[in-house]
Amino acid sequence: MALTLPPGLTPPEVAFLCEMELVTVIPRQRLEGLDLLGGPILPLQPPYRAPLPLWLALLLKRQRRANILPPPWLSVPALTQILALEQESPVFSPPLPLPLNSTTSPPFVPTATADAPSQGLPYHWLELGEMLLDAAADDVPEGDSVRRLMRDLREVRMAKMREGVKVLEGGREVRVVGVGGMEVAEGRAFIGGVVDGLRKIGASKELSRKEREAEERENGLGGADDDEDDDMEM
Repeated sequence: MALTLPPGLTPPEVAFLCEMELVTVIPRQRLEGLDLLGGPILPLQPPYRAPLPLWLALLLKRQRRANILPPPWLSVPALTQILALEQESPVFSPPLPLPLNSTTSPPFVPTATADAPSQGLPYHWLELGEMLLDAAADDVPEGDSVRRLMRDLREVRMAKMREGVKVLEGGREVRVVGVGGMEVAEGRAFIGGVVDGLRKIGASKELSRKEREAEERENGLGGADDDEDDDMEM
């Protein structure tokens, strides 16, 4: 029997897609090029930088064959500025700007390389930051502070998502501009539960309204019949 899966991507699936993001590495030894499904990987030659998929960069890091350069937004100054903006504004901080003349949009643009902008958070900011801090903490300057800032950012942004669900009671939509992939995956169950609850409440109110209107119509027709009987007797 086939398993019934929830709609949308699960957190593990989002993390798997994040591993395809490009990051910048500095090889520690010469490595031959590779032909991958996502495209060819040029030969690596130290000390020249090279973009690699995150999964391959993590593999080389564990083998001590390369170091990973963290993206500019994964730093104490950038995260401190973004956290202050999140705390001051009721909306989410704007995502990273798209490159000029770009024909693609996040998460299909390089937002985790060493030359990425630092004025916002990319689509895979949460899961990518956690992977880098777990496997390459020594490559992230002030890693403990970065980890603490990411935790604070996550709490502030999740609180905004829970607060934004309240507007559903008024029939309005929830704005998710700037929300990351993992945040959507983690909040989908909560938001979906709220939507289902509101839908049931709305259906119950509609049923009660119809029953009340039917009862009023019956009472109204009954009253009209009584008046006609009185007129006939007179």
